[in-house]
Amino acid sequence: MKYLIGIDLGTSGTKTVLFDEDGNTIKSHTVEYPMSQPQNGWAEQNPEDWYNAAIQTLRYVTQDIDASQIAGIGIAGQMHSLVMLDENDEIIRPAILWCDGRTGKECEEITERIGYDKLIEITANPALTGFTASKILWVRNNEPENYARCRHILLPKDYVRFKLTGEYATEVSDASGMQLLDIANRCWSDEILDKLEIDKSMLATVYESPEITGYITDEAARLTGVPAGTPVVGGAGDNAAAAVGTGVVEDGKAFATIGTSGVVFAHTKEMCVDPKGRVHTFCCAVPGEWHTMGVTLAAGLSLKWFRDNFCTEEISVAKSMGVDPYYIMDKEAEQSPIGCNRLIYLPYLMAERTPHLDPNCRGGFIGLSAMHTKRDMLRAVMEGVVYSLRDCCEVLKEMDIIPNEIAACGGGGSSPLWRGMLADVLGVSVNTVTSKEGPALGVAILAGVGAGIYADVRDGCRRVIKTKTQQEPNAENEVEYKKYYEVYRMLYPALKDSFNILANK
Repeated sequence: MKYLIGIDLGTSGTKTVLFDEDGNTIKSHTVEYPMSQPQNGWAEQNPEDWYNAAIQTLRYVTQDIDASQIAGIGIAGQMHSLVMLDENDEIIRPAILWCDGRTGKECEEITERIGYDKLIEITANPALTGFTASKILWVRNNEPENYARCRHILLPKDYVRFKLTGEYATEVSDASGMQLLDIANRCWSDEILDKLEIDKSMLATVYESPEITGYITDEAARLTGVPAGTPVVGGAGDNAAAAVGTGVVEDGKAFATIGTSGVVFAHTKEMCVDPKGRVHTFCCAVPGEWHTMGVTLAAGLSLKWFRDNFCTEEISVAKSMGVDPYYIMDKEAEQSPIGCNRLIYLPYLMAERTPHLDPNCRGGFIGLSAMHTKRDMLRAVMEGVVYSLRDCCEVLKEMDIIPNEIAACGGGGSSPLWRGMLADVLGVSVNTVTSKEGPALGVAILAGVGAGIYADVRDGCRRVIKTKTQQEPNAENEVEYKKYYEVYRMLYPALKDSFNILANK
């Protein structure tokens, strides 16, 4: 039996998982690290923290096994963050993270230099503060001495890859989020690079996700316990890796994540682009294919915000029972009817991405009256998040991308109530898979393809991914939810001007 390793490099920590070739988890270990915010709206990390976490977790999962049976390694990573190295491969400055919002002026500069329509045509996305290109320009505009020293630009997982293999490499799914890739042709865009005056030699070689990009060096072998010469494949950005880890690798399949943010991710063999830029189109981890992705910024965050501010009693009861507070909150929300006694929640606590692209919109309860109870508000928060995910699906539908089944992921996916809402509001079958390893399993499958254990990505998923639960939509509930969703859709246009006035007070 061969082993496969998946490394999931997140914002709060790195998790490394050792799998057998059937996708069973053998060992797992996580190491956390800090994030710094030197100014309001900024977010940075030390790339050495990622590498040290990878070393520690690899060393843990390779203890007490026959390491010679490790067939390959894949790395999933937080996307968009900027790592800059000098001519001696030393880190020039802390990495600017995906959630850093300092680059508004640079986004305007990118749009002006390239043109909005041309930017959508080549990169399939408008200029956003989260993407890497605007971060590169910010360093050039604000730290010219650091930019002058830069010889290599890498993404987080690709920095760890470099330290493990000595290779400057990336792959198409993660590179798609840099805003420098020609998404249709899956290569760096010379036109974008020329107009932004970015030297192409600073960028890594682009591979497909299952391709071998390098091999564990002698030094990395000594530190990790992984044999020298073990292949490391391209891997994937976090959501593309999660897609493989949930079997979303063919048309008609999608996944919905209710984590801190919410995501609807749909696979597509043909490249489809929303000309309004409301959803992302990226290359996916299946060679030669793509995915589209809608994002709502405060999904699980909305419920966490409500828990932290209004659910002291539920937290106390949960502690006495030895259960998660969300379990108690679910039970309370179940006692409120669909529509929450005519109460609607707008989940715009952190502004919104899909479909509004509005940094000024904010959350709220609409229809609140003295009759409402905490359980109504709890359920309204959950319903509002699902309505926001339906907004994402409506954009996909305009693009003729219509999933017939959705895998539920993230913390919200463990809630039977939330899964039922998803099925009823979206009108599709909602399932969960047996493995909870998501991105780590996805890149382990990619490693298995690169190592020749699986014929291709779909073969790997067929052999490894198993369904745990299946939730079918309830026709009566669908009708009832639709009434409230239609009201929900009316609220943002009605409140948009008010949001803008409040933002500028």
